[in-house]
Amino acid sequence: MTFRIAHLSDAHIGPLPKPLIRELLNKRLTGYVNWQRRSHIHNMDVLGEIVADIQAHRPDHIAMTGDILNIGLAAEFRAARAWLETLGDPADVSFVPGNHDAYVRGALPWIADTFGPWSSSDGESHTRFPYLRIRGDMALIGLSSGVPTLPLLASGKLGDAQLAAFAKLLEETGQRGLFRVVMIHHPPWRAGASAGRGLSDARQFERAIARHGVELVIHGHNHRFMLKRLETPSGSAPAVGVASASAVPGTPHHRAAWHLYTIEKHGNAWTIEGRKRGLHPGERHVMDLGEIDFQE
Repeated sequence: MTFRIAHLSDAHIGPLPKPLIRELLNKRLTGYVNWQRRSHIHNMDVLGEIVADIQAHRPDHIAMTGDILNIGLAAEFRAARAWLETLGDPADVSFVPGNHDAYVRGALPWIADTFGPWSSSDGESHTRFPYLRIRGDMALIGLSSGVPTLPLLASGKLGDAQLAAFAKLLEETGQRGLFRVVMIHHPPWRAGASAGRGLSDARQFERAIARHGVELVIHGHNHRFMLKRLETPSGSAPAVGVASASAVPGTPHHRAAWHLYTIEKHGNAWTIEGRKRGLHPGERHVMDLGEIDFQE
């Protein structure tokens, strides 16, 4: 069996709709000011090139790990849903929310209403995290680390209930011999992000992985390529972060990119190959950026 997964994250779709005054009477005010200063970083033409390149490779599944939105406006959710529809059928595209999607408490109900078809378990019509999708021998597990925070913070949290359900899913899918791919927005290990930006219960996530195992973890949030080996009962497994799918300037690690994973089963053993695709310096078209070294 061969299964190919495309991974992208942090689209930060613009331009930002003009907010009403009452919509800025909370954390959105600082977010709106910040967006005015950094909106040039996220280029929608580049995002379109990334999406076209993904679709040209015809992956079996697309994983989008959050931050489609910027400050959680109602109009942003409508644009986010329209953009997700361009990625593909909900059965072939999975989404997990990031901190910008859950920017303020009032946006939380819209996450379920907007992203439900892309964020629900097989056979369910409503969003509940974690969710599980089985595709052949693949177990796709979606977690929500997006929670509202105070201004100037971008941290995430899973919470005890989601962590307990997550551990149960890992155990059940592991017993079935499935290749488990965990999708989450924040880097799920201690020191995976700077102060005020990390996953507050990363230690508990690491404990769940160490006890029940996993084969691959994919995330976004830091807008750059990252790789960390997480301890499992059978050794260690890669946790890989991808750059923003729309970022233009900055260092080579922060330019727009996506990852393609090819997972193959040989008897009872699995192999995984990963490739980076994205922008080269001074270029606006997507190209191969080399193989992912999972031992980094």
